[in-house]
Amino acid sequence: MVDDFILRHARIAGRGNDPFDIAISNGIIAEIAPHIASDLRSEDAVGCLVLPGFVDSHIHLDKSCILDRCRIEQGTLQEAISQVAAAKRDFTEEDVYARASRTLEKAIPQGTTAMRTHVEVDARIGLTSFNAVRKLKDDYAWAIDLELCVFPQEGLINDPGTEEALVAACEQGADLIGGCPYADNDRTQHIDRIFTLARCYDIDIDFHLDFDLDPSWTDMKEVCRQADAHRYGGRVAIGHVTKLSAMPRGEFEIWARRLADAGVAVTVLPSTDLFLTGRGHDHDIPRGVTHAHRLSAHGVTCSLATNNVLNPFTPFGDCSLIRIANLYANVAQLGDAPALCSCFDMVTRGPASLMNLSHYGIEIGNPADLVLLDCTEAASAVAEIVQPLSGYKRGHRSFTRARPLLHRP
Repeated sequence: MVDDFILRHARIAGRGNDPFDIAISNGIIAEIAPHIASDLRSEDAVGCLVLPGFVDSHIHLDKSCILDRCRIEQGTLQEAISQVAAAKRDFTEEDVYARASRTLEKAIPQGTTAMRTHVEVDARIGLTSFNAVRKLKDDYAWAIDLELCVFPQEGLINDPGTEEALVAACEQGADLIGGCPYADNDRTQHIDRIFTLARCYDIDIDFHLDFDLDPSWTDMKEVCRQADAHRYGGRVAIGHVTKLSAMPRGEFEIWARRLADAGVAVTVLPSTDLFLTGRGHDHDIPRGVTHAHRLSAHGVTCSLATNNVLNPFTPFGDCSLIRIANLYANVAQLGDAPALCSCFDMVTRGPASLMNLSHYGIEIGNPADLVLLDCTEAASAVAEIVQPLSGYKRGHRSFTRARPLLHRP
C-alpha cells in the first residue's frame, strides 16, 4: 500500500503559474488546492512543473537494442525489415526480455508512465516476443502501464501460419491488434482481416500505414471505410503515414477531414521517419515527417512517439518523449509558445486520448501518475528538452534524478 502524502508547491501544467498542493491517498489524487492543511507527510515540488506522465503510443520493445546483430548499408525500410527478420530467428524469451527491459528502464526515468508496444507475431517467431513482453508488463507495473499490440511485420495474407499466431496471441490476452498492409501483396484483404479479428476479440487496432512518399495512392481510404462500416471510430490508430507529408496542402486537408470524420487517430514517428524516408534523393531531401499539428487542427487525435530504439529502423534513441517533441518542433518549424505547447500535448494528452486512457490527467479521482520537470511551463520544457527530476506511479515514487551541480573554482 502506498503511503498518503501531500505534494506541495507544484505548478500544474495548464493551471497557470500559481503553485498548488496535491493530496495523494492510496495512490489516487484526493485533493488539489492552493494550500492543504494536513498532518500528512509532505514532499516539496519546489515550484517544479508537475504534469501527468508522458505517454508513448508507439514503440517496439521486442526488437530494440539489436544494432550489434544487424548492418545498415542502404538505410531503407526494406533493408530494416529484412535485417530484423533475420535477427529475429535467434530471439528467445530471455533475450527479448533482457533487451526490452533495458529499453523500458530508459523510458521510465524520462517520465513515461504509459506505453503501447507493438510486438511482432508470425509463423516463425510465434509467441516468443509476446510472452517475453507480457512478463515485462507484469514486472514493471510499479512504474509503467504497458499495452501490447500484436502485429504481422512481414505480412499476413502472403505468410501462412501468421494469422493463427495472431489468433493465439489474442486468445492469450493481447490488448489490441495491428497491421502492416504495405508488407502484403493484397493490402485491402490484410486490412479486412485485421478488422475482422479486432471485432472478434473486441479490441482496438493500430496500423503501420502508408510508410512511403508516393501520394498517388493510399490505404487510408480503406481503413477509414472499414472504421465507418464497423463503427470503430475512436478505436483505430495509424502510424507513420509519411505519404501525408508528400501531399499538397489541399489534398492533405481533405484527408485530415476524412480521418477526423472516421475517428482514426494518427501517430507520427519523427526519428524513424526522418532516418528512413527520402533515401532515393541526392539533394533537396524530403523530411518525410507528417505535420501532426495540422491534422490536430482539423480534429484528428494525434501523438508523437519513439517507435524504434537502437536497431536498423532507428539506430539511436534515449526514450525521451520531450526530445521527440523537440525534434518534431524543429522539423515542422514550430517555435512560438502555443505551437510548442501543442507538441507537448502530443506526448501527453494526445496519446492518452489515442490509447483511450480514461483516467489520465491531474484531476481528483485519477491515479497519481505524475512527473516533475525543472521548469515552469510546457513550452520551455519542449524548447530546452528539460529532463524530468522525479516521477510517481500511482503515488509510488518511481525514479529520481539529481539536478546538475556546478563546481566553481
